[in-house]
Amino acid sequence: MKNNAKAVKYNKWGYIFLIPFIVVYVVFQLIPMVTTIYNSFFENYMSGLTKVGPNFVGLENYVKLFSGGDIWIYAKNTLVIWIMCFVPQILLSLLLGAWFSDVQLKLKGQAFFKTVIYLPNLIMASAFAMLFFTLFSDGGPINSLLMQIGFIDEPYKFLSNTGSARGIIAFLNCLMWFGNTTILLMAGMMGIDTSLFEAAEVDGATSTQIFLHVTLPLLRPILVYVLITSLLGGLQLFDVPQILTNGTGDPVRTTMTMVMFLNRHLYSKNYGMAGALSVVLFIITGILSLIVFKVTGNDKRKG
Repeated sequence: MKNNAKAVKYNKWGYIFLIPFIVVYVVFQLIPMVTTIYNSFFENYMSGLTKVGPNFVGLENYVKLFSGGDIWIYAKNTLVIWIMCFVPQILLSLLLGAWFSDVQLKLKGQAFFKTVIYLPNLIMASAFAMLFFTLFSDGGPINSLLMQIGFIDEPYKFLSNTGSARGIIAFLNCLMWFGNTTILLMAGMMGIDTSLFEAAEVDGATSTQIFLHVTLPLLRPILVYVLITSLLGGLQLFDVPQILTNGTGDPVRTTMTMVMFLNRHLYSKNYGMAGALSVVLFIITGILSLIVFKVTGNDKRKG
């Protein structure tokens, strides 16, 4: 009985320490989420200086959201920019991870280079975006350099052309996050039993074959994690294109992402449509999170 009493006493302190987290979660996450879902079923917007609503309209906001066609354009923009960012990011991270985790290469100054490649992840995206906006502006250093070496005769409008604008956004996000991805993949590679590599070498496998048939299969759980978290981050892409295009998504809305579209509704105080779009993004995020749980759960071996 005394042991049970002590266990109950210790458990009480555990619950007390959980109270701050529960309070913060309820106030800053649960209540706003429930309020957003509630607002999505109402007509609630500003028409000039006149406040319209809130009037209950059921699923009308969702019907308008999908019937207008804009959401599909912005979803495609978000997906294209994410692919342009993720493909070079994962390739570069795999290459760097393989180099840094290979004991045979004996690379010098590894700690320094690991720190350098991770540093961009610590810098605010808005600061990076302002830097790139200045660099690639019509009268910026990049255009000046290209004209001085005779590569172009007049300033190239990087942010007014679809390919270059998307490319700059993707490159900037890749630069910010490839260090984090490299650290994750490198940690996974260093956790692989070296005897597997030695056995493959004895069997006559080349470095490329070892990487493709030994390293990659064993990295599958981490690769899946990186893939899904990167996709979730891509769905939330906002600050970089917002700053680079001044919130317009130019040229011709080709850099307008889903969250930028959501921000437009919030800026115009159309809380009903903003709530509906938030719920759609929440459902997509939930589905992707469920995929992560299922895929990583299947990798566990039963004893």
